[in-house]
Amino acid sequence: MLNFKRTLFTLIPVSLIFLAVESTPTANPPSEPVFVQEYIGQMDFIEGRLTQLLGAMSQNQISWTPAEGVRTDGQIYLHVAEANYMLAGFMSGAQMEGGPGAKEKKTTDKDEINKILKESFTTVKEAAGKLTEEDLNKVVKTPFGMDMSLRNFMISLLCHCHEHLGQAIAYARMNGVTPPWSKKESEG
Repeated sequence: MLNFKRTLFTLIPVSLIFLAVESTPTANPPSEPVFVQEYIGQMDFIEGRLTQLLGAMSQNQISWTPAEGVRTDGQIYLHVAEANYMLAGFMSGAQMEGGPGAKEKKTTDKDEINKILKESFTTVKEAAGKLTEEDLNKVVKTPFGMDMSLRNFMISLLCHCHEHLGQAIAYARMNGVTPPWSKKESEG
């Protein structure tokens, strides 16, 4: 009986060590930096809000502008798409097609705008998913004439997306459209 207890007391700590080793995270880091994972999550969020809002607007309403010379509602979404493609180009080293403002004048069709917007988010998220920590730390010359890390430029364009989400919300409300997620929150 004494040998059984001794064996049991020896096996329990050894078993716990094996369990601890088994549950310890692997030494291999995730396939993409945490910043990239969080960035893609933010882009998913903004894409969801913008596409919901665009979906709630009528074809007529996306041609609305608060004043002459100011982007129409539809042009807001195309402007965001264009910035996404520009950012993806910075991430991958590819050149942006058409030059600044080209996408804003491409179409006024709501379905086509939605398609361009979604494709732009897919493109930027795919490009981001390939970035390494080293890539994020590279200094790039931005279109604003400033040098900054690619990470900082990505943050700047994330803020840009949020800024135009706010603009699109204001345009929707001026047209009597409540953002779909606001309806859901007020019902709950």
